[in-house]
Amino acid sequence: MKFSTIGTSWITEMFIEAAKHIPGMELESVYSRRQETATAFAEVNGAKKAYTNLKDMLKDDADLVYIASPNVLHVDHVLACLEHGKHVFCEKPLAFTKKQMEQIIAKATEKQTFVFEGYRHLFSPNYHILKENLQKVGQVRSVLLQYVQYSSRYDAFRAGDIPNVFSKEFAGGALMDLGVYPLSMAIDLFGEPKDIAYFPVFLHNGIDGSGTLTLTYPDFVVTILTSKIAQATIPSEIHGEDGTLTMDHIAPIEKLTLNKKEAKEPEELAVEQKELDMIYEIEKFKDMIETSDMTLCRKYLQRSLHVAKWTEKARLANGIVFPD
Repeated sequence: MKFSTIGTSWITEMFIEAAKHIPGMELESVYSRRQETATAFAEVNGAKKAYTNLKDMLKDDADLVYIASPNVLHVDHVLACLEHGKHVFCEKPLAFTKKQMEQIIAKATEKQTFVFEGYRHLFSPNYHILKENLQKVGQVRSVLLQYVQYSSRYDAFRAGDIPNVFSKEFAGGALMDLGVYPLSMAIDLFGEPKDIAYFPVFLHNGIDGSGTLTLTYPDFVVTILTSKIAQATIPSEIHGEDGTLTMDHIAPIEKLTLNKKEAKEPEELAVEQKELDMIYEIEKFKDMIETSDMTLCRKYLQRSLHVAKWTEKARLANGIVFPD
């Protein structure tokens, strides 16, 4: 299966490296707005062709396109790829409004193409183990999920620069960059909440550097901590009446412990995973295409639609408005 890439950052290189471990995946071409960047990226990563015109790249014979452009460009790039009949693997966030997601789903349905949002944490073996053991904690009563990670770009922001991940113009901020990881996990595990509230910590340009999300469910509340301007050391936990599941991190989960109320010792559930955990989600996407599993594709897209819907509500309630 031949693929092209949009974006030349480290995450694109990680995708290309992960794809090398999957039989049948072959890098065909790369795209960048600047010729020197496109050419250099193609040479380093072994692409056959380098493009600076997206329409030209979409005319070649690649089967799918991997998109890791700035957040604000995702929707335009996704729709352009779908219009040309390409399957799409797009890094999160696939879209940042419910309307955008509906446009993507409609175009994918029209063109009978597959679209996939890159949530690598939801496809790892340890996440599947978490889901399989969730019922062992009994009735869930509270959940704490955290993705608090000091950004390598925050130092530049503090020095006066405005990197894309800290820019409204590029649909950045803590919620859209990191908060979508625990939010997508919560929605995948428990479905849509009854309501959501977001309490952001604003930086001087009006973007959220960190924040706390609360998702209200009929019998419990999910609290999500997210930040790009601090570093956490606490785990994430799911608290039930019969026990607690503890995760060292959510992307990826490397340590997963079940503490049953009546057990004398905690039970370690995690297994060893591949260091390049992006392999798992690429394998799932490739298999979905090869088996023409449109039902599974639509299921994943509904999850992405729900994430876009609730992040939009959380942002707009706090005046965090992106272009378009």
